[in-house]
Amino acid sequence: IFRGTLSKRGVRVITGLGKYFRQVAKSRNGFLSQAAFKEALKVFHLEVPKEDFESLWLILDDSKSDKVDYGEFTRAIFGEMNEYRKSFVRKAYMKLDFNKTGSVPMVDVRKCYCAK
Repeated sequence: IFRGTLSKRGVRVITGLGKYFRQVAKSRNGFLSQAAFKEALKVFHLEVPKEDFESLWLILDDSKSDKVDYGEFTRAIFGEMNEYRKSFVRKAYMKLDFNKTGSVPMVDVRKCYCAK
């Protein structure tokens, strides 16, 4: 959706939309509705004409479920990860999932990660 070079404001808006999405989605079983997305655009002072909004929604809602999960949102905004990034994420996940269970509890993440 947003390709090319982004201004500093553009980056702040996109990251802000992502944070906003996660907050709204928490209260809605992990999904964002059309109405909630329209509200998010208003919060970030993004005016989108009705026909453009409908096109944008079709891009975001690639599963055609009338709701968008965070994965759909990030794929629409940033695209798919390249193979290098996918490989890096797989390696990091394998280190975090040292019990090889297929999921990583927060307690294990805390053992391996420091945000400082």
